[in-house]
Amino acid sequence: MFSITPSHIIQHLYCPRFTYFEWVLRLPQNEEKYSKVLRGRQLHDERLERNKGYLRKRLGVVSRLDDQYLTNDFLRGRIDEVLELEDGTFAPLDYKFAEYKDRVFSTYLTQLYCYALLIKSIFGKSVTRGFIVYTRSNNKVVELPTPELALDGVRQTAAEIREVVENNTFPRATKYKKRCLTCTYRKVCIQ
Repeated sequence: MFSITPSHIIQHLYCPRFTYFEWVLRLPQNEEKYSKVLRGRQLHDERLERNKGYLRKRLGVVSRLDDQYLTNDFLRGRIDEVLELEDGTFAPLDYKFAEYKDRVFSTYLTQLYCYALLIKSIFGKSVTRGFIVYTRSNNKVVELPTPELALDGVRQTAAEIREVVENNTFPRATKYKKRCLTCTYRKVCIQ
């Protein structure tokens, strides 16, 4: 069964060759070495213990499910909170070990769209928005729309990943060459 995570979608959008090196050549990326990743995982575990039973009434939350591992026919992921809202819709809420600086990174949006797609397919409910909590900005909550066009983009990227993996296709590199400078695969990539 072909199943990918939001991280795979994000990496493929950053540069399609991530998919080739990780899935076809099976070269590890070793992201565990990055302290921000480790701190984020630790924060996630701490938050789960602290916030049990808390409902964000200001957001219109009527119920929530914590730390949900969801999977559909092509995507899987662990969502910090799945919220049921007063209007009958559902929404993902994701905690980020980051500061809010008046803009949302595209990687955060993509992850939120992946979660929205998972919630929609598993619960069969409309998902029109999602929330990001910036823990390093006093737990600032940012509400973001989850348009169907964005969910279609996730589906399209998943199809591209499947194409690379199943056909051993070596994709074009990113057109943003500055990304290559810090890439974990820069030593093996033919640019």
